[in-house]
Amino acid sequence: MMAEVKIAPSILAADFGRLAEEIRDIDQAGCDWIHLDVMDGHFVPNLTFGPPVIRAVREVSSKTFDAHLMVANPDRLLETYKDAGADIITVHAEVSDHLDRTLSHIRDLGCRAGVSLNPQTPEECLRYVLDRLDLVLVMSVNPGFGGQSFIPTMVDKISRIREMLDGRDVDIEVDGGITPDTAPAVVAAGATALVAGSAVFKGGSVASYKQNIEALRDSVRGL
Repeated sequence: MMAEVKIAPSILAADFGRLAEEIRDIDQAGCDWIHLDVMDGHFVPNLTFGPPVIRAVREVSSKTFDAHLMVANPDRLLETYKDAGADIITVHAEVSDHLDRTLSHIRDLGCRAGVSLNPQTPEECLRYVLDRLDLVLVMSVNPGFGGQSFIPTMVDKISRIREMLDGRDVDIEVDGGITPDTAPAVVAAGATALVAGSAVFKGGSVASYKQNIEALRDSVRGL
């Protein structure tokens, strides 16, 4: 393992009635990034939140804001999310017709640039943008649908992406069904960041969130 794996709690699993407090709590509990699942009701069937919410909670944490744009037309929104406080902006390969240009734009804004792949999307689409990437987000469930289990075939996909990256300093983040039971396989395959929702946001206190984050770290320590 190159470095300690980054833990990125997804605020979709937080209590939105006390969202700012929840973000403070996971910050104090020791998370590395804060994962922001932006859904538009078009690319995926659900609607979540947008720039006003991100802007409102940006002041409560200095941790990396990791914005995952599950939206149909990301290019028109990049500056808006940067201005709202995103540090990483990840777009989906499936809706980015000019991916090289989009990634370059994200970097020009001063953010880290990521590409997300749905489970059925071949990793080959990354080959010609490898030097534009700071992060690859591998979806290990189908985005926008609840109650899904981790898709085991994504482990091999992660391995192939790590091989394709050929030593580049690019994070591989995995999102979907991540628990202390599934984390070891994805980290052994080459993942460096783990998105976790309910696996972190259970217990409702800083102490429980800290315990949950440590359980994820312990499950992959030494890999």
